[in-house]
Amino acid sequence: MSADYVLMKGNEAIAEAALRAGCRFYAGYPITPQSEILEYMSSNMQKYGGTFIQGENEIASMSMIWGAAAAGARCMSSSSGPGFDLKQEEISYLSSYNLPCVLVDAMRYGLGDGEITAGQDSYWEAVRGGGHGDSRQLVYAPASVDECVQLTYQAFDKAEEYRNVVIILTDGAISQMIEKCTLPPAKEHDINKFDWTLTGKPLGVKKNKVYNLDHTIGFEAWEKLMRNKFKTMYENEQRWEEFQTDDAEIVLVAIGISSRVCKSAVRQARKEGFKLGLLRPITVWPFPRKAFEKMPKSVEAYVTVEMGMSSQMGEDVLLAMKHQKPFYSYLTTKYIPKAEDIVNFCKDIKAGKVQQTEVF
Repeated sequence: MSADYVLMKGNEAIAEAALRAGCRFYAGYPITPQSEILEYMSSNMQKYGGTFIQGENEIASMSMIWGAAAAGARCMSSSSGPGFDLKQEEISYLSSYNLPCVLVDAMRYGLGDGEITAGQDSYWEAVRGGGHGDSRQLVYAPASVDECVQLTYQAFDKAEEYRNVVIILTDGAISQMIEKCTLPPAKEHDINKFDWTLTGKPLGVKKNKVYNLDHTIGFEAWEKLMRNKFKTMYENEQRWEEFQTDDAEIVLVAIGISSRVCKSAVRQARKEGFKLGLLRPITVWPFPRKAFEKMPKSVEAYVTVEMGMSSQMGEDVLLAMKHQKPFYSYLTTKYIPKAEDIVNFCKDIKAGKVQQTEVF
């Protein structure tokens, strides 16, 4: 199949991209605002010759994902809010066994069950490891439907390259919007291509087994392997977009729907002679610290624009710029920010009317 130019909803675009990338096993459970991923998979998986299962809950679904990953299948699950919470233990197990899979978290707002409105306050949960113990997941934050497609399509290759979990961290607004995207060609994945996968073997032939790697090669070797893997991911996978940062006095930092509004804010401010810029992380782990090293000397301050109560991304920004510049956060909880309000907030910073954000 050749590349197709279409209009699609973000969730459906993620699902179609996964199918075209060779995903042939999906297990999940419905929850707003990601349910269209599950629905699309249930309607379209069969024509690709794959398996779709709606598990009785998120925990059961993730256990099925573990089995499919161990057998070498390209597999995916998706959820949001409290559903993504329930996946954390199995993320830890997948990490400990070095098994690849792709997970989608369409963020919603709030603690506990939260609300079904868009949000961005699952950031910490996605970028701080997932589950207990030391692990890192490659985490993409798409800001358009087309980027949902491209990053999901690539995610399966990256999951297998590093034998690691890859997370597509979108938000309710990006998941639900409809816009143009280009669908890549469909490809098939050879489930038997890896020497570590579990496959049927004739009687008398040594069978593969999947272990926590420290049980087979010893703890020190396992620890070194994991450290080197995460270091390689950190060095090689940082991705970001810069928008009018060359002479910026204040640089906005935002992901997802907030970053799109920030672009409008930058354009509006520039028309008024106010030099705003935008740095948009495409990977939020590894966080693009290299981007901050390239920022011009003209930068006076950084401002994160986040849909949450706390400046969750603020910790990463402070570390990336090594606490060398003033830092502020514009937090809109469950509401999508407005460009005019962002510009006015930054003007107040310039006027000395806003206190720096304390990240805790």
